[in-house]
Amino acid sequence: MPVKPVEIEEFSSAATDVYEAIVIASKRARQIHQDIKIELSQRIETLNQLTNTTESEEEVDVAANPDQLRISLEFEKRAKPTDLATQETIARKIKYRYKVVEKPEVEPVAEEPEPEA
Repeated sequence: MPVKPVEIEEFSSAATDVYEAIVIASKRARQIHQDIKIELSQRIETLNQLTNTTESEEEVDVAANPDQLRISLEFEKRAKPTDLATQETIARKIKYRYKVVEKPEVEPVAEEPEPEA
């Protein structure tokens, strides 16, 4: 798999700085990967259910199932999640925001004077 170079100036212009752009792209790549993983699992599960109903007694070998192999090859040909996330970041298609953490209001504790000995 060849490495795809990215123009760093173009990439870092999508956010405040290059590190922020990297974090944005990496979080988006994780989301894309999760979606792909769920889709693959659903398609394989559907295929397994169909095969189990037709071949109830026989053991189904993963390598012997051409439909499962076809699905796997289809997913391997897709663009990688990191490439998609990088392209989305450069094109500024990703909306992001910072988490707002509200600090609890704590009343200051008055210090008691130390007893003198």
